Amino acid sequence: MSTLSFDSLNVGDVLPPLALAPINRTTLALFAGASGDHNVVHIDLDAVRRAGMPDVFAHGMLSMAYLGRLLTQWVDQRQLRQFGVRFVGITQLGHQITCSGRVVEKFEADGEQRVKLEISTANQFGEARIMGDAVVAL
Repeated sequence: MSTLSFDSLNVGDVLPPLALAPINRTTLALFAGASGDHNVVHIDLDAVRRAGMPDVFAHGMLSMAYLGRLLTQWVDQRQLRQFGVRFVGITQLGHQITCSGRVVEKFEADGEQRVKLEISTANQFGEARIMGDAVVAL
């Protein structure tokens, strides 16, 4: 995490990307245990195949957590004012996720200087998995 100032940032500036290891079954099992989300689509191959899917897939909230890591490696978590996403694609086993963000607006609110960020995850094929935004105070 670096020390940033409102004046040093410009619209269009990008956050350092966060590249992650490929999603595997161990990651899904650990996240299920940590989050309490034991939905069968993330952990039970037989149930997923009965539902017509080829294999289990990652929790959407796992990828949102990765985006949270992107943000908190950029600024202290106490500076986070807003964080929201929409899920636009399934993260499959083996996908190598990269989190990215860029400054899209600078403004003042509630006596603070803030920046709005567009944030997203994409797999190794460049396919978006999550898109969202965040606001941080500087």
